[in-house]
Amino acid sequence: MALDELKSAIPDFAKDLKLNLGSVIGNSELPQQQLWGTVLACAIASRSPKVLRELEPEAKANLSAEAYTAAKSAAAIMAMNNVFYRTRHLLSDPEYGNLRAGLRMNVIGKPGVEKIDFELWSLAVSAINGCGQCLDSHEQVLRKAGVGRETIQEAVKIASVIQAVGVTLESEAVLAEQ
Repeated sequence: MALDELKSAIPDFAKDLKLNLGSVIGNSELPQQQLWGTVLACAIASRSPKVLRELEPEAKANLSAEAYTAAKSAAAIMAMNNVFYRTRHLLSDPEYGNLRAGLRMNVIGKPGVEKIDFELWSLAVSAINGCGQCLDSHEQVLRKAGVGRETIQEAVKIASVIQAVGVTLESEAVLAEQ
């Protein structure tokens, strides 16, 4: 199992991450599609080749072809949207918020899976990318659709652990090169 290989690569000083990785994936109460779509989208967003290489095969095995593509689409569109909307939010001139975005985001309207799943994946990626405006937007859509705070928090926990594992493994790889 690739998850076990990934956990074994985590150094002893980051034992909490190893335990958390097993917990957020292995003990998740999310339905399989929501879980593995979140894992895949977050592995992509982590920008860690090791994390993506280890988690992608299991995600692919647990997702339909449509869900696999949609999770990758969520990571892709949020990579763009998180930069755009975070910047617009951070600029001190509020007039940028009144300008038309002019960016194509068709996949959000027709993601190829249940809208709730895509929104959850988009929220998790937005947590990694640190876009408060996108987090609020996706959280509101999910809450309006009846998704509980526990489900939303579970996706954010997955995002936080995957990101932390990616940062840790990539920094250790750099330090090993010295």
